[in-house]
Amino acid sequence: QVQLVESGGGLVQAGGSLRLSCAASGRTFSNYAMGWFRQAPGKEREFVAYISWSGGSTDYADSVKGRFTISRDNAKNTVYLQMNSLKPEDTAVYYCAARSSVRASTLRIERGYDYWGQGTQVTVSS
Repeated sequence: QVQLVESGGGLVQAGGSLRLSCAASGRTFSNYAMGWFRQAPGKEREFVAYISWSGGSTDYADSVKGRFTISRDNAKNTVYLQMNSLKPEDTAVYYCAARSSVRASTLRIERGYDYWGQGTQVTVSS
């Protein structure tokens, strides 16, 4: 089992920044690739960003590319999501997730992940 706890969410004005953190415990963190997803009210959960176990490979949804940066610190068992130039449409609950699969075809979908955090709310005001 891997336990994931997100933090860093909050209320920010459009154009502002936030950094989300996801602390992992349980099994060896560096064995898992990590992802961030988000779910806005009335919408399905969607992929935001991915980082490989080593941090050497990343992927982003088109809607956040150039504004968000995913990173990880395996010594601290933590993955981060730096969010800049935030927009009201970024408002959502943000979830981190861990995956053991190496199938690239599933890194952008929920079923490609084995463990999930409880989420942290991000609200961007206009």
